Amino acid sequence: MYCLDGYQYQLPEELIAHVPAQRRDDSRLLVLNRATGSMGHSNITGLEHYVAAGDVLVVNDTRVVPARLLGKKESGGKIELLVLHPATDQKFYRCLVKSSKGIQQGAILSFENGLRARVCEQAVEGQTRVEFIDNRPLLEILQSAGCVPLPPYIRRNGGAVKVDDGRAYQTIYATKPGAVAAPTAGLHFTEELLDRLKKKGVILAPLTLHVGFGTFQPVRVSDIRQHRLQEEFFEIPKETAQAVNRAKEDGNRVVAVGTTTVRALEFAVSNGQVKPGSGWCDLLIYPGYRFQVIDRLLTNFHLPGSSLVMLVSAWAGRNLLLKAYAEAIRRRYRFYSYGDAMFIE
Repeated sequence: MYCLDGYQYQLPEELIAHVPAQRRDDSRLLVLNRATGSMGHSNITGLEHYVAAGDVLVVNDTRVVPARLLGKKESGGKIELLVLHPATDQKFYRCLVKSSKGIQQGAILSFENGLRARVCEQAVEGQTRVEFIDNRPLLEILQSAGCVPLPPYIRRNGGAVKVDDGRAYQTIYATKPGAVAAPTAGLHFTEELLDRLKKKGVILAPLTLHVGFGTFQPVRVSDIRQHRLQEEFFEIPKETAQAVNRAKEDGNRVVAVGTTTVRALEFAVSNGQVKPGSGWCDLLIYPGYRFQVIDRLLTNFHLPGSSLVMLVSAWAGRNLLLKAYAEAIRRRYRFYSYGDAMFIE
Protein backbone atom coordinates (compact mmCIF):
# COMPACT_ATOMS: atom_id res chain seq x y z
CA MET A 1 0.00 0.00 0.00
CA TYR A 2 2.89 2.39 0.69
CA CYS A 3 5.19 1.27 -2.15
CA LEU A 4 5.52 3.73 -5.04
CA ASP A 5 5.51 0.90 -7.59
CA GLY A 6 1.91 0.16 -6.63
CA TYR A 7 0.76 3.47 -8.16
CA GLN A 8 2.27 3.02 -11.59
CA TYR A 9 0.41 2.16 -14.79
CA GLN A 10 1.23 2.11 -18.49
CA LEU A 11 -0.35 4.87 -20.57
CA PRO A 12 -0.11 4.95 -24.37
CA GLU A 13 1.50 8.23 -25.44
CA GLU A 14 -1.34 9.05 -27.83
CA LEU A 15 -3.84 9.28 -24.94
CA ILE A 16 -2.09 12.31 -23.41
CA ALA A 17 -4.25 15.34 -24.21
CA HIS A 18 -1.90 17.97 -25.62
CA VAL A 19 -4.76 20.30 -26.53
CA PRO A 20 -8.12 20.93 -24.83
CA ALA A 21 -11.42 19.57 -26.11
CA GLN A 22 -13.11 21.80 -28.70
CA ARG A 23 -15.67 22.74 -26.07
CA ARG A 24 -15.14 22.40 -22.34
CA ASP A 25 -18.28 20.31 -21.99
CA ASP A 26 -17.21 17.92 -24.78
CA SER A 27 -15.15 16.07 -22.16
CA ARG A 28 -16.10 12.50 -21.35
CA LEU A 29 -16.95 11.37 -17.82
CA LEU A 30 -16.22 7.98 -16.29
CA VAL A 31 -18.52 7.41 -13.33
CA LEU A 32 -17.10 5.11 -10.67
CA ASN A 33 -19.07 3.80 -7.69
CA ARG A 34 -16.54 2.98 -5.00
CA ALA A 35 -19.06 0.95 -2.98
CA THR A 36 -20.10 -1.44 -5.78
CA GLY A 37 -17.11 -1.10 -8.10
CA SER A 38 -19.46 -0.41 -11.02
CA MET A 39 -18.43 1.93 -13.84
CA GLY A 40 -20.56 3.99 -16.19
CA HIS A 41 -19.75 6.34 -19.05
CA SER A 42 -21.22 9.74 -19.80
CA ASN A 43 -19.93 13.20 -20.60
CA ILE A 44 -19.37 16.13 -18.29
CA THR A 45 -22.88 17.49 -18.85
CA GLY A 46 -24.17 14.27 -17.29
CA LEU A 47 -22.78 15.45 -13.96
CA GLU A 48 -26.17 16.96 -13.16
CA HIS A 49 -27.61 13.43 -12.86
CA TYR A 50 -25.20 12.57 -10.03
CA VAL A 51 -25.84 15.55 -7.75
CA ALA A 52 -28.99 16.65 -5.92
CA ALA A 53 -30.58 19.77 -4.49
CA GLY A 54 -28.78 20.81 -1.33
CA ASP A 55 -25.45 19.29 -2.39
CA VAL A 56 -22.48 21.67 -2.17
CA LEU A 57 -20.13 21.81 -5.15
CA VAL A 58 -16.80 23.15 -3.86
CA VAL A 59 -14.53 24.69 -6.51
CA ASN A 60 -11.05 26.19 -6.47
CA ASP A 61 -11.19 29.76 -7.82
CA THR A 62 -7.42 30.24 -8.11
CA ARG A 63 -6.20 31.83 -11.35
CA VAL A 64 -3.07 30.71 -13.19
CA VAL A 65 -0.46 33.46 -13.41
CA PRO A 66 1.82 33.76 -16.49
CA ALA A 67 4.72 32.88 -14.20
CA ARG A 68 7.04 31.43 -16.87
CA LEU A 69 9.70 33.86 -18.05
CA LEU A 70 11.85 33.26 -21.14
CA GLY A 71 14.98 35.37 -21.44
CA LYS A 72 18.72 35.60 -21.79
CA LYS A 73 21.78 35.67 -19.58
CA GLU A 74 24.48 38.30 -19.93
CA SER A 75 26.44 35.79 -22.03
CA GLY A 76 23.54 35.59 -24.48
CA GLY A 77 22.58 32.06 -23.44
CA LYS A 78 18.90 31.21 -23.00
CA ILE A 79 17.32 31.13 -19.56
CA GLU A 80 13.88 30.10 -18.31
CA LEU A 81 12.42 30.91 -14.89
CA LEU A 82 9.26 29.69 -13.22
CA VAL A 83 8.28 31.90 -10.29
CA LEU A 84 7.07 29.50 -7.61
CA HIS A 85 4.91 31.72 -5.38
CA PRO A 86 3.92 34.68 -7.58
CA ALA A 87 1.07 35.88 -5.35
CA THR A 88 3.26 36.57 -2.33
CA ASP A 89 4.57 40.08 -1.72
CA GLN A 90 8.30 39.85 -1.12
CA LYS A 91 11.63 41.23 -2.24
CA PHE A 92 13.18 37.97 -3.42
CA TYR A 93 11.32 35.25 -5.33
CA ARG A 94 12.24 31.59 -5.46
CA CYS A 95 12.26 30.24 -9.00
CA LEU A 96 12.84 27.05 -10.92
CA VAL A 97 15.61 27.53 -13.45
CA LYS A 98 16.26 25.95 -16.84
CA SER A 99 19.59 26.87 -18.37
CA SER A 100 22.21 25.15 -20.50
CA LYS A 101 24.82 26.19 -17.94
CA GLY A 102 24.61 27.26 -14.32
CA ILE A 103 23.93 30.83 -13.30
CA GLN A 104 26.02 32.63 -10.73
CA GLN A 105 25.04 34.90 -7.88
CA GLY A 106 24.87 38.52 -9.04
CA ALA A 107 24.13 37.67 -12.67
CA ILE A 108 21.63 39.90 -14.50
CA LEU A 109 18.91 38.20 -16.53
CA SER A 110 16.92 39.95 -19.28
CA PHE A 111 13.35 39.18 -20.35
CA GLU A 112 10.64 40.62 -22.58
CA ASN A 113 9.44 44.23 -22.33
CA GLY A 114 12.70 45.35 -20.74
CA LEU A 115 12.27 43.28 -17.57
CA ARG A 116 15.49 42.44 -15.75
CA ALA A 117 16.23 40.31 -12.70
CA ARG A 118 19.27 39.90 -10.44
CA VAL A 119 20.27 36.43 -9.26
CA CYS A 120 20.54 36.53 -5.47
CA GLU A 121 22.07 33.12 -4.95
CA GLN A 122 23.80 30.58 -7.14
CA ALA A 123 21.34 28.09 -8.63
CA VAL A 124 21.32 24.78 -6.74
CA GLU A 125 19.39 21.72 -7.93
CA GLY A 126 17.44 23.78 -10.43
CA GLN A 127 16.26 26.45 -8.00
CA THR A 128 17.45 29.95 -7.15
CA ARG A 129 16.20 33.25 -5.76
CA VAL A 130 15.96 36.38 -7.86
CA GLU A 131 15.15 40.04 -7.34
CA PHE A 132 13.20 41.74 -10.12
CA ILE A 133 14.64 45.13 -11.08
CA ASP A 134 11.28 46.79 -11.51
CA ASN A 135 9.08 48.90 -9.24
CA ARG A 136 5.79 47.37 -10.35
CA PRO A 137 3.96 44.61 -8.41
CA LEU A 138 5.11 41.17 -9.50
CA LEU A 139 1.71 40.12 -10.87
CA GLU A 140 1.73 43.19 -13.12
CA ILE A 141 5.28 42.39 -14.23
CA LEU A 142 4.36 38.82 -15.14
CA GLN A 143 1.30 39.91 -17.10
CA SER A 144 3.54 42.00 -19.34
CA ALA A 145 6.54 39.65 -19.67
CA GLY A 146 5.45 36.10 -18.73
CA CYS A 147 3.61 33.23 -20.35
CA VAL A 148 1.39 30.41 -19.08
CA PRO A 149 3.45 27.65 -17.41
CA LEU A 150 1.92 24.59 -19.07
CA PRO A 151 2.68 21.15 -17.61
CA PRO A 152 5.86 19.59 -19.02
CA TYR A 153 4.00 16.68 -20.65
CA ILE A 154 2.04 19.01 -22.98
CA ARG A 155 3.86 19.19 -26.31
CA ARG A 156 2.73 20.89 -29.49
CA ASN A 157 5.78 20.18 -31.70
CA GLY A 158 5.34 23.47 -33.51
CA GLY A 159 2.44 22.07 -35.54
CA ALA A 160 -0.56 23.80 -37.02
CA VAL A 161 -2.62 23.47 -33.82
CA LYS A 162 -2.92 26.85 -32.12
CA VAL A 163 -4.34 27.01 -28.61
CA ASP A 164 -5.09 30.10 -26.56
CA ASP A 165 -3.74 28.58 -23.34
CA GLY A 166 -4.18 31.89 -21.53
CA ARG A 167 -7.92 31.23 -21.81
CA ALA A 168 -8.14 27.44 -22.09
CA TYR A 169 -5.87 26.76 -19.08
CA GLN A 170 -8.15 28.72 -16.73
CA THR A 171 -11.41 27.69 -15.13
CA ILE A 172 -14.35 29.94 -15.99
CA TYR A 173 -14.61 30.94 -12.32
CA ALA A 174 -10.89 31.71 -11.83
CA THR A 175 -10.71 35.02 -9.96
CA LYS A 176 -7.76 34.89 -7.51
CA PRO A 177 -4.35 35.14 -9.27
CA GLY A 178 -1.58 33.06 -7.74
CA ALA A 179 -1.37 29.54 -9.23
CA VAL A 180 1.36 28.18 -11.50
CA ALA A 181 -0.86 25.25 -12.55
CA ALA A 182 -4.59 25.00 -13.13
CA PRO A 183 -6.98 23.03 -10.90
CA THR A 184 -7.77 20.94 -13.96
CA ALA A 185 -10.98 19.21 -12.85
CA GLY A 186 -12.58 22.65 -13.07
CA LEU A 187 -11.59 23.14 -16.72
CA HIS A 188 -14.62 21.08 -17.82
CA PHE A 189 -17.25 23.53 -16.56
CA THR A 190 -19.19 25.96 -18.73
CA GLU A 191 -21.52 28.72 -17.60
CA GLU A 192 -24.43 26.69 -18.98
CA LEU A 193 -23.54 23.62 -16.92
CA LEU A 194 -23.12 25.67 -13.75
CA ASP A 195 -26.47 27.37 -14.38
CA ARG A 196 -28.21 24.00 -14.73
CA LEU A 197 -26.63 22.76 -11.49
CA LYS A 198 -27.71 25.91 -9.64
CA LYS A 199 -31.27 25.62 -10.99
CA LYS A 200 -31.34 22.07 -9.65
CA GLY A 201 -30.54 23.43 -6.20
CA VAL A 202 -26.83 22.64 -6.06
CA ILE A 203 -24.88 25.20 -4.02
CA LEU A 204 -21.65 26.52 -5.56
CA ALA A 205 -19.00 27.25 -2.90
CA PRO A 206 -15.54 28.61 -3.82
CA LEU A 207 -12.27 28.36 -1.97
CA THR A 208 -8.74 29.25 -3.06
CA LEU A 209 -5.66 27.06 -3.18
CA HIS A 210 -2.85 28.46 -5.32
CA VAL A 211 -1.66 25.34 -7.10
CA GLY A 212 2.13 25.13 -7.01
CA PHE A 213 4.85 23.27 -8.87
CA GLY A 214 4.45 20.40 -6.40
CA THR A 215 1.51 19.16 -8.46
CA PHE A 216 4.06 18.09 -11.13
CA GLN A 217 6.82 17.18 -8.69
CA PRO A 218 7.84 13.54 -9.16
CA VAL A 219 7.68 11.24 -6.14
CA ARG A 220 11.28 10.07 -5.75
CA VAL A 221 10.96 7.91 -2.64
CA SER A 222 9.97 4.24 -2.70
CA ASP A 223 7.90 4.63 0.49
CA ILE A 224 5.22 7.18 -0.42
CA ARG A 225 4.82 8.21 3.22
CA GLN A 226 8.24 9.86 3.00
CA HIS A 227 7.24 12.18 0.15
CA ARG A 228 6.92 15.87 1.03
CA LEU A 229 4.65 18.30 -0.77
CA GLN A 230 5.61 21.93 -1.21
CA GLU A 231 3.36 24.27 0.74
CA GLU A 232 0.58 26.03 -1.15
CA PHE A 233 -1.36 29.05 0.06
CA PHE A 234 -5.08 28.49 0.67
CA GLU A 235 -8.05 30.53 1.81
CA ILE A 236 -11.50 29.29 2.79
CA PRO A 237 -14.19 32.00 3.02
CA LYS A 238 -16.60 32.01 5.93
CA GLU A 239 -19.55 31.46 3.56
CA THR A 240 -17.96 28.34 2.06
CA ALA A 241 -17.15 26.85 5.45
CA GLN A 242 -20.73 27.48 6.57
CA ALA A 243 -22.20 25.91 3.42
CA VAL A 244 -20.05 22.79 3.79
CA ASN A 245 -20.76 22.39 7.50
CA ARG A 246 -24.49 22.90 6.97
CA ALA A 247 -24.55 20.27 4.22
CA LYS A 248 -22.87 17.75 6.52
CA GLU A 249 -25.34 18.51 9.31
CA ASP A 250 -28.37 18.25 6.98
CA GLY A 251 -27.27 15.00 5.35
CA ASN A 252 -26.48 16.57 1.99
CA ARG A 253 -23.29 15.83 0.11
CA VAL A 254 -20.07 17.76 -0.35
CA VAL A 255 -18.80 17.35 -3.91
CA ALA A 256 -15.15 18.35 -4.34
CA VAL A 257 -14.06 19.55 -7.77
CA GLY A 258 -10.45 18.42 -7.99
CA THR A 259 -7.71 17.19 -5.70
CA THR A 260 -6.67 20.72 -4.68
CA THR A 261 -10.15 21.34 -3.29
CA VAL A 262 -9.98 18.05 -1.38
CA ARG A 263 -6.66 18.97 0.18
CA ALA A 264 -7.81 22.43 1.26
CA LEU A 265 -11.03 21.14 2.83
CA GLU A 266 -9.41 18.23 4.61
CA PHE A 267 -6.56 20.44 5.86
CA ALA A 268 -9.01 22.97 7.31
CA VAL A 269 -11.25 20.53 9.20
CA SER A 270 -11.16 20.39 13.00
CA ASN A 271 -13.53 18.43 15.22
CA GLY A 272 -15.69 17.67 12.22
CA GLN A 273 -16.07 21.32 11.20
CA VAL A 274 -14.37 23.11 8.30
CA LYS A 275 -12.81 26.29 9.67
CA PRO A 276 -12.67 29.48 7.58
CA GLY A 277 -9.32 31.19 7.25
CA SER A 278 -6.08 31.07 5.33
CA GLY A 279 -2.62 29.55 5.59
CA TRP A 280 -0.19 27.17 3.93
CA CYS A 281 -1.27 23.63 3.09
CA ASP A 282 1.17 20.72 2.75
CA LEU A 283 -1.27 17.87 3.35
CA LEU A 284 -0.22 14.63 1.63
CA ILE A 285 -3.12 12.19 1.26
CA TYR A 286 -2.51 8.52 0.49
CA PRO A 287 -4.36 5.26 1.21
CA GLY A 288 -5.17 4.88 4.88
CA TYR A 289 -6.21 8.52 5.21
CA ARG A 290 -9.62 8.99 6.86
CA PHE A 291 -11.63 11.60 4.99
CA GLN A 292 -13.75 13.90 7.12
CA VAL A 293 -15.35 16.30 4.64
CA ILE A 294 -15.88 15.15 1.06
CA ASP A 295 -18.63 12.80 -0.13
CA ARG A 296 -18.03 12.85 -3.91
CA LEU A 297 -15.04 13.70 -6.08
CA LEU A 298 -14.73 15.01 -9.63
CA THR A 299 -11.16 14.64 -10.86
CA ASN A 300 -9.05 14.19 -13.99
CA PHE A 301 -6.87 11.20 -14.86
CA HIS A 302 -3.44 11.75 -13.31
CA LEU A 303 0.19 10.83 -13.98
CA PRO A 304 1.45 7.39 -12.92
CA GLY A 305 3.20 7.40 -9.55
CA SER A 306 2.07 10.95 -8.74
CA SER A 307 0.83 12.27 -5.41
CA LEU A 308 -2.49 12.94 -7.16
CA VAL A 309 -2.97 9.26 -8.03
CA MET A 310 -2.24 8.47 -4.38
CA LEU A 311 -4.89 10.92 -3.18
CA VAL A 312 -7.54 9.53 -5.52
CA SER A 313 -6.49 6.00 -4.50
CA ALA A 314 -7.12 6.96 -0.90
CA TRP A 315 -10.68 7.91 -1.87
CA ALA A 316 -11.57 5.14 -4.33
CA GLY A 317 -9.23 2.35 -3.25
CA ARG A 318 -6.00 1.67 -5.13
CA ASN A 319 -7.06 -1.55 -6.86
CA LEU A 320 -10.41 -0.13 -7.95
CA LEU A 321 -8.82 3.08 -9.21
CA LEU A 322 -6.23 1.24 -11.30
CA LYS A 323 -9.03 -0.95 -12.68
CA ALA A 324 -10.92 2.23 -13.66
CA TYR A 325 -7.79 3.67 -15.28
CA ALA A 326 -7.36 0.45 -17.28
CA GLU A 327 -10.98 0.75 -18.44
CA ALA A 328 -10.43 4.40 -19.39
CA ILE A 329 -7.37 3.42 -21.43
CA ARG A 330 -9.32 0.63 -23.14
CA ARG A 331 -12.07 3.12 -24.07
CA ARG A 332 -9.54 5.72 -25.25
CA TYR A 333 -10.26 8.42 -22.70
CA ARG A 334 -7.94 11.44 -22.85
CA PHE A 335 -5.56 11.82 -19.89
CA TYR A 336 -4.00 14.59 -17.78
CA SER A 337 -4.66 18.34 -17.60
CA TYR A 338 -6.56 18.83 -20.86
CA GLY A 339 -8.09 15.36 -20.71
CA ASP A 340 -11.38 13.80 -19.63
CA ALA A 341 -12.79 13.43 -16.11
CA MET A 342 -13.88 10.87 -13.55
CA PHE A 343 -16.68 11.18 -11.00
CA ILE A 344 -16.26 8.96 -7.94
CA GLU A 345 -19.38 8.44 -5.84
